[in-house]
Amino acid sequence: MSRYKIAPSILAADYANFEKELKRLEETGVDYVHIDVMDGHFVPNISFGADVVASMRPHSKLVFDCHLMVSNPENHIDTFARAGADILTIHAEATVHIHGALQKIKAAGMKAGVVINPGTPLATIEHVLNLADQVLIMTVNPGFGGQAYIPEMADKIANLVALREAKGLSFDIEVDGGIDDQTIYSAKAAGANVFVAGSYLFKGDLQARVDSLKAALHD
Repeated sequence: MSRYKIAPSILAADYANFEKELKRLEETGVDYVHIDVMDGHFVPNISFGADVVASMRPHSKLVFDCHLMVSNPENHIDTFARAGADILTIHAEATVHIHGALQKIKAAGMKAGVVINPGTPLATIEHVLNLADQVLIMTVNPGFGGQAYIPEMADKIANLVALREAKGLSFDIEVDGGIDDQTIYSAKAAGANVFVAGSYLFKGDLQARVDSLKAALHD
């Protein structure tokens, strides 16, 4: 299995100071910046788009892990490739062409991720797992930060691990929603290896809280 990675969600950072926040994140030794893109249609909230990603790109060497919570994400793939996304993760529920969209992401030179909401069964993505570099299991219902981790998602993560082994694949398993120094144990034990955390990290001492997640992962 791939090594553990921490992916702070910039959604919880200071929007007026993204350059400073990116530098702070680099100093903590995290692996990714998780960038939540919301359109007000697929989810009720609106965040920011590719232009903001492009404006952040010159200020960080971290991996930009872009999570599109948007309807018809296939329409935005090339735009995010040009903006500097390294990983583009799209919802199976947001497009009727998930297979083709994942192919398009890879053709655009990015790593392809597929994500499913808490109520969506793994069977929905079983036949596109061979195209995925990363599978994101939402551990809250998407659209807003600061929600509580849904513990039942641990079973879904474990079932995804079994499916990955049965198919002989090697994609990363990412979790997003309610991750802190306690809930990370459940997700880790189930088999996740990429951990998105937002409110927990940015609403306290950033370095101390990153360190607490690293400690939990190596406990």
